[in-house]
Amino acid sequence: MYVPDVLDPLAELVKRRHDPVVVQTMRSTAAATIAYVVALELSKEPAPLTAPLTALLVVQVTLYATLTRSLRRVEAVIVGVLIAIAFSVLVGLTWWSLCLIILAAQTAGYLTRVGDWVQEVAISAMLVLGVTQVTTYAWDRVLETLIGAGVGMGFNFFLAPPVWVETAGKSIEDLARRMRQLLLHIGEELGSQIAVDRAAARLYEARRLDHDISQVDAALRQAEDSVRLNPRVKEGLLYRVVLRTGLDTLEICTVILRVMSRTLTDLARARTDEPLFPPDVADALKDLFVHLAAAIESFAVLVTTQVSANAEEAESRLSSELVKAHAGRDRGADLLLRRVQEHPRQWQLHGALLAEIDRILDELDMEQRSKRLMEELDRSAREKRERFPFLHKLQRRLRRGRTDGSGAV
Repeated sequence: MYVPDVLDPLAELVKRRHDPVVVQTMRSTAAATIAYVVALELSKEPAPLTAPLTALLVVQVTLYATLTRSLRRVEAVIVGVLIAIAFSVLVGLTWWSLCLIILAAQTAGYLTRVGDWVQEVAISAMLVLGVTQVTTYAWDRVLETLIGAGVGMGFNFFLAPPVWVETAGKSIEDLARRMRQLLLHIGEELGSQIAVDRAAARLYEARRLDHDISQVDAALRQAEDSVRLNPRVKEGLLYRVVLRTGLDTLEICTVILRVMSRTLTDLARARTDEPLFPPDVADALKDLFVHLAAAIESFAVLVTTQVSANAEEAESRLSSELVKAHAGRDRGADLLLRRVQEHPRQWQLHGALLAEIDRILDELDMEQRSKRLMEELDRSAREKRERFPFLHKLQRRLRRGRTDGSGAV
């Protein structure tokens, strides 16, 4: 009989040390404790809990998220404090002044675009207005907020959080494997007499991929934030663009898979007393689906591989599978055309199936991927120039200066 060990929870925690929830818990706890110790030394308050509260709220699993949340919380607190000081000088605390200060604080929060911290503006204003010595308490609250935000940012600068690119890559590969399994299952059933409910089950399986896409998208957003401003990442933009365009391609393929499953469901409904396709057509399409499934999996490996040697191997494998898939598609199309000429029933569903296969092959095409990568990199560079025109001009001057200097030599 197994007797639970008191160290079991600790062992489980160690196993999950790379889990974002565990990382967030440990980092925020440490940052809040440090912020409280620092605030005890610098603040006049006997229990400066605003500092650890701020650190707890702003420390995130990525450096970028920590920085943005820190700035917005500090901004929210300062706006709330200024509003409270103005109200204390003019009217003091009454029921109607409390109503006005909450209204004014939330309005100011929306106008200053503090995001999710709008309520923090009102909370800071109410707390400051409710004390006797307004000015002293107000600036103590600002100081504690600055301490908590500073400790939170410093914590992530000196102890950089993990880079979640590998986690996002695994999510993308898992999604591709589920798509591969669906394609293989569909291919195996093409030569059989399929009940409508069984064909519909494949359609529901394809629809569930939408939920998988949303989960992978959340993991990818976390990975994108983790490489922003992270000193351990040199090519953060390239990582983001490669993974994002890869997920966009797989998302389009899942939509096509869902439409394809609907096409086959309609075909099963029309052919309840016979196989979906004759044996020769079914064998050709099954072979096509096998290569199509392998191509999707190879594509996912390619976009998530960071080592150049492995990337070349994955690219070669993808190219080979696409060549075989195109050949299988042409063979299947010829066989379908002959069968349609002999038995024209549901010819439009045959054409729809071929069109859906063509669309997946187009999305996985190597040239298409390179074009999409370049467009996304150009778009990111253009947005950066528009957001930071001064920085862009400075970089151009520095590059021009280096060019002139090298030319002079």
